[in-house]
This record gives sequence, structure tokens and C-alpha cells, in this order.
Amino acid sequence: MNPYPPILSELIRKLSRLPGLGEKSATRIAMYLLKAPERDVESLAENIRQLRSNIRTCSICFNFTDEPVCAICSDPVRDTGQVCVVEGTADLLAIEQSGAFKGRYHVLQGVLAPLDGIGPDQIRIKELFARFKSEKINEIILATNPSSEGEATAHYLLQILKDQAVRITRIAYGIPMGGDLKYTDRVTLERALKGRQAF
Repeated sequence: MNPYPPILSELIRKLSRLPGLGEKSATRIAMYLLKAPERDVESLAENIRQLRSNIRTCSICFNFTDEPVCAICSDPVRDTGQVCVVEGTADLLAIEQSGAFKGRYHVLQGVLAPLDGIGPDQIRIKELFARFKSEKINEIILATNPSSEGEATAHYLLQILKDQAVRITRIAYGIPMGGDLKYTDRVTLERALKGRQAF
């Protein structure tokens, strides 16, 4: 027998479907919302409503924005010649938080996954090509994830971009700061050794 009223049970069920949330976390959030000040809950509900109606993708890079062009693409200080290709907005945010990249981005909004029916036409590859006509791009940085799909996507992009007059680079992979060599997988160690630099 469910100890919660139907409305609360339904909220817990819906929250538990969110990525990274199980039933226990969903229950904690639901209980917090019950005790939170009404204005905070109303504000959260309004944010969620506005999210679907006001957020769209940037017409240049396909990052999420509430304007036709995102803040990164409209920033005049950015290096317009460098374009970092990422799988999704979360990857873009991770690179931005590092502070190491000052160029612009191209968000593919996915990766090639033929078994799931995701081919080149289902992600933003044609739009990347279109940017060569309107922008003076001199370097493409492939920053897809080191998964089998991310690697396949990077190799596909390398093949179709190799005839363009542009430098194509791939982000390096290696041992994370604070990592321990004895616990590092073989592929990461191999890449770290191949990508070594003068010290």
C-alpha cells in the first residue's frame, strides 16, 4: 500500500524519471517542495514553464539560448577562427568552465549511433559544413567524448572535413589530475603516452 496521497505519489514518480534521480532522491525533493515557501515553489514551477517556451537553440552553434544567437557566438572577443565541436551543451559548459578555450563552438546535439538509427542527418553535421561558407574558420577542434560513438563521430567528421582548407585537431586524453596510474585503464594510458609533450 502506498503511504502517500496520489498527487504526491505522481510527483515522486515523475521526478524519479529525471536523469540521475532514483525514487529516494525524488522523494526527498518532493518532501522539500512540500515544506518550501510557496513563493519558491511557484518560482520553480514558472521557471519550468518558461524553459519550454523561451529556450531555443542558437542559430549559429546550436547551444541553448533565449535569444536568436547565444552569448558565446555574439561575443566580439571570441576567436571566430577556432570552432570546437562538441556532442551537447553539457560538454560545451564543461569546456567553458575550464576557461581554457576562447573560440566558438558547434553543438552536434548527439553522436552517430547507427544501431539506434542516428546517422549524419540526425545530428548537426550539415550545419557545420554550412559554417565554412559564412565564417573564416581555420581550426576545427573535435571534442567528442571518448566513447565508441564519440570516436566514430570524430573519425567520420575527420573524413568529411579533410578536403577543407582547415586544420583539424582532436582533444587530448590522458591521466586526470589526482589520478593513479595503477587504476587507469589501458586505452587511457596508451593515449596519454602517445600524446606526451616535452617538459
